[in-house]
Amino acid sequence: MRELLVALGARPDHARYICYARSRWERQLDERFTWSLVPAPDPYWHARVARAASGSCDVFLSSNSYLTVPLLRIPAVAIVYDLITFNPTMLPNRRSMAIERLTLRAAVARANALVCISETTRRELIERYPAAAAKTTVAPLGVSPQLLAPAQSVAVDLPDAGFVLAVGTLEPRKNLPRLVGAYASLPETLQVAHPLVVVGARGWRTGETLAALRGLRSRCIMLGAVSDAALSELYRRCAVFAYPSLGEGFGLPVLEAMAAGAAVLTSDLQVLHEVGGDAVEYVDPRSIASIADGLRGLLEQAERRGQLKSAAGRG
Repeated sequence: MRELLVALGARPDHARYICYARSRWERQLDERFTWSLVPAPDPYWHARVARAASGSCDVFLSSNSYLTVPLLRIPAVAIVYDLITFNPTMLPNRRSMAIERLTLRAAVARANALVCISETTRRELIERYPAAAAKTTVAPLGVSPQLLAPAQSVAVDLPDAGFVLAVGTLEPRKNLPRLVGAYASLPETLQVAHPLVVVGARGWRTGETLAALRGLRSRCIMLGAVSDAALSELYRRCAVFAYPSLGEGFGLPVLEAMAAGAAVLTSDLQVLHEVGGDAVEYVDPRSIASIADGLRGLLEQAERRGQLKSAAGRG
């Protein structure tokens, strides 16, 4: 959402933007942007914002919740990121699952327009709610300029030969236990030369993931959340960026890694084909052997890594 505000600020128009939030973003925006802070818990926050916006705005963009939309009395646009919550095999966050299942149908019915972040998300939305077809637009995500900024050193000792990088919130669908299993099956020489570096905050149901990562001991470096500049440097320096996700609405880390010039290994999912095209290596995310074969092939073949980096640069 922050990058969207920056993009709106770059538009040569005279529109006025009221940003409803619980806290203000400290980045300086021009005089067209004002902040309206609403210090209320859910669901009262959405009711108060809908009432205020209905009296002050011509149109409302709901960027992070479906709950506000049905409460509005003005035209509304809702952003749909994914439908993971409707797939129990992804083990989604239980609170988010309950809220989205209760509110998405009403938002689809009430919204004047819906913005999906991928063609896959659009297709899944229409399959579930056919009425969405006539008012849905696809707007793919983009890479933050911060990730293309000058390199910033990372306060951790990393090998010159590169490392295997994994990025994302620690949650079940990111599939890190299988990535660990694949990595652990590699020849010891490859593991010593290329440790596994994991970036991302802890999410939910992290027990299996953390146990797997910790089982690698010194071969795994967990950095938690890092700045955009540090993340950009990690993308640039890694030997392979591994993203064997089980399900995505878009797969932004794949695009970020490609933009930074990384050789990317990711899941053979339709949505990730939208992002990666022919510039990444695809594997079966449910097969440890497939992930291991992909990792080993890229780590042992500098020429193949170079081909992927060149292809990503042309994308």
